[in-house]
This record gives sequence, C-alpha cells and structure tokens, in this order.
Amino acid sequence: MKRVWIWALCLALLLGGCGGSGAARSEDVSRELFAMDTYMTLRAFGADAAVLESAEALIREIEAELSVTTESSAVYQLNETGAARFSSEAAELARRALALCAETNGALDLTVYPVVRAWGFTTGEHRVPERGELDALCAKVDHRQVQVADDGTVTLPEGFEMDLGAVTKGWLGERLCAYLRERGVESALLDLGGNVQTLGGKPDGSAWRVGVRDPDGEGLLGVVEVRDEAVVTSGGYERYFTDEDGTVYWHILDPSTGMPARNGLISVTVVGAEGLRCDGLSTALFVLGQERAAAFWRASGDFEMLLVTEDGRLLLTPGLAARFTPDAGLCYTLEVLSDVEN
Repeated sequence: MKRVWIWALCLALLLGGCGGSGAARSEDVSRELFAMDTYMTLRAFGADAAVLESAEALIREIEAELSVTTESSAVYQLNETGAARFSSEAAELARRALALCAETNGALDLTVYPVVRAWGFTTGEHRVPERGELDALCAKVDHRQVQVADDGTVTLPEGFEMDLGAVTKGWLGERLCAYLRERGVESALLDLGGNVQTLGGKPDGSAWRVGVRDPDGEGLLGVVEVRDEAVVTSGGYERYFTDEDGTVYWHILDPSTGMPARNGLISVTVVGAEGLRCDGLSTALFVLGQERAAAFWRASGDFEMLLVTEDGRLLLTPGLAARFTPDAGLCYTLEVLSDVEN
C-alpha cells in the first residue's frame, strides 16, 4: 500500500568502505530484483550467490501467496469468496497484523483496501470519490471482522476485502533475516523497496548507516545508525495526485473517514527490531498525527521514530536522536520528543 524510497543511491554510498582490515572483512554478494511492485536489493556478507538465489525464491513464494491482484493467490481468493486457506506462516502474519490493527485502534486497518482502490491508488486511475460512496465503503472497513482459524483458514463477511500490503515487506525482512542467519550469514543489508532491514552490523563491527529521504525535496534528512533493525518510512509525498483545483490527495488514508490522512505530518520513519511492526506503525502513526503518535510511542516504548511536520519541524525520539546525523543542509527545526507527556 505504500512505500517511500529510502534512497538506493544513498545506500550504495553508505555501504562504501563497509569492510574493516584483516579478518574482520568479509566479501559480499548482492542480488537485485523486481518483486511486490518495487525494486529490491539484497546484500549479504559471508554468503554465496546460491543463498541469495534461494532468498529471491522465498520472496517470489510470499508474493505469490499474498498478492492482492494475482488471481491464484490466497488473498485474492479470500477477497473473491470470503474464505481462503493460508499457509501457517501467512496465517501468523495475518494474526500479528490484526493485533497491530487492534493496538492502534484501527489507525492501521487491513480492510481499507476497497477505499484505496476507489481513489485509484491501486490502478493509477485517480479520482475523488463522492462522500456517499466513501461512507458506503467505510461501512465495510473493520479489521475486527477478519477471522483467522487455527488451521490457517481466513474468513471475511460479505462485502469485505483485505490487503496485507501495509505489513508484508516488513514481515518479509524478518523472514529473510531468519533465513540468512540459518545459513550462517551475520551481516546483511536488505533494501525491500523503501523498507530497509539490517542483519547484524557491518562486517567491521560498526553500525549500518541508512539515509532517510527529505519528504520536501530530493536530498536527505540525515542518516540513522542501526544494527539488527528495520527502518521504514511512509510519507504523503510518495504516491499522490493533484486535482484540477490544485488540491493534493495522497495514498495514506484514514480508515475512519476514507479520506487522505491530514494530521500535520508529511513523513514518518519508524526504527525497531520487528520489521512487521515498523512497517505497520509507519502508516498508523501517520494517520494518528503528531500528538497521538507521540502518546502511542510513550505507551509502547519498543520502537523509535522520526516525524516530519507540515510546519517544518523534525521530531525525534531520544533513542533515535543519539544515533541520527542530520544532513548539513537540513532546513527543518530539529526537536527531541520528551519521554513524558508535557
């Protein structure tokens, strides 16, 4: 449903000089591919090409099962018939994603797909739906109606549809890291089309340095240092259209209204150990807006975030501020959020 591009060029630059000297240096292998409607780059140290070939096969397998547009996929069958049998791994993905929907009180909702489609964000045929149409569609938006049985059978009420796209790439990052670890890989950087997932640190023991794009230009906000973490960004500038009156409509929708979420934010970056959680939260926090996003972070405490506001501020959680280097030309006012509500 989303993705902001955390620059592939930036990643290439930051990867330069990854190796240290002597035994600390490992040769890397890389693989580029197009999957899940985006370009991906897998780079692993201490692996051979066959490992990444198998990793690509895993990506293709997941895409085949979870694509909302592939007629042979389990998700497509679910949306067409109201029931489908998922693999055990995909069923667990659905359970975790639905739990996150509940935790965010529906700011993330897997059943908003028909509303997104009505706006044309899935087809490229953009339009502004009438309020009555949106009201009818929003009446069929409720993640609580999705049922996942113990045997992996997923069911939906009549008229409901589901899309796991808001969390699939985050979950994929987790799966790929587990796969690589099982094969002895201790250092890898995976760019999954804007979702960046890291395995360990660089071969020389230092942290990976991941660039985060400026939502108001072509440069960077800065660079964040991470180890064994995901970095996921969602922004209103990523996929949008402008109507004849010059009004901008972006693809991140508020499930409660069916309208583009406008709560003062233009970009949200989430950093944390769980790729799925970071992926889903990057959307949910954008919908919640600055104050509710900050309250959610304070209550949760298991992730870091970077918020960019429409009025030119860059807000960082304390744990991220300590490992974030702003770009030299940064034109935002940098503020560190308090870990207690004012």
